Amino acid sequence: MTTPFYISPEQIMKDKADYARKGIGRGRSALVLQYDAGILLVAENWSPALHKISEIYDRIAFAAVGRYNEFENLRIMGVRVADLRGYSYDRRDVTARGLANAYAQTLGTIFSSAGEKPFEVELVVAEVGEDATSDQIYRLTYDGSVADEHGYMVMGGQTEPISTYLEQNYTEGLGVDDAVKLAVRALGEGGNAGADGPRRIAANQLEVAVLDRARPKRKFKRLSRARLEEILGTVPEEVAAPADAAPAAVEEEPTEGRPPTGPQPPKPGTTNAGDGDGPAL
Repeated sequence: MTTPFYISPEQIMKDKADYARKGIGRGRSALVLQYDAGILLVAENWSPALHKISEIYDRIAFAAVGRYNEFENLRIMGVRVADLRGYSYDRRDVTARGLANAYAQTLGTIFSSAGEKPFEVELVVAEVGEDATSDQIYRLTYDGSVADEHGYMVMGGQTEPISTYLEQNYTEGLGVDDAVKLAVRALGEGGNAGADGPRRIAANQLEVAVLDRARPKRKFKRLSRARLEEILGTVPEEVAAPADAAPAAVEEEPTEGRPPTGPQPPKPGTTNAGDGDGPAL
């Protein structure tokens, strides 16, 4: 009689954790940090339609990295839980801590299930309070673990160089413009930073939103591309050229078939930012 094939529970959990971490690492990084008037959420995202940062409720925002279809299902679940609780009781009863607990239960159940693969997602639930000390930032990992973060946090992609940069340069009480600049410089430290220094990330490659405690009722607001270009100091080449420079000769050529210029987003239908093993944002 042959011996039944056996794998220890510890090995199964380790394999699941390695699988989930690999999927999350293929995504582009996102970070959350506190500034003087609220909470800033910044993600490197080429897609204008597939959002990694979203509003959950009046004072609560959601950000995630990993597989889009998985964290989008979690976002929808959070919206339904928040709406049901706010309608059944009171809008003040909808809190980031309650949503974090709901997400933790769901992720933990999926991770420990023998018949399902773990979710390749890492997410954050943030709630802005009346002042900086009452802000709440909860980080949730693929296995349902919850961590209460303060100041800033980074998830997805290469987190170590980004976290190191923020640790050295982050200070409390930053204005929103300074906070955005710091976040973009920190994201440039990750990814494919080369010998020439950190990557330069353009406004069209970013998704940025804030939870502004000064706004009435709904605190969530996205920053437009024009606003980001203003903050980052992006100036078109024709404006940046000296006024006394002689105009360069321009040859007439057909516009059809002309190749596009500047950094190009991934092809439609692909969201993979890694080694080709699966779509990740």
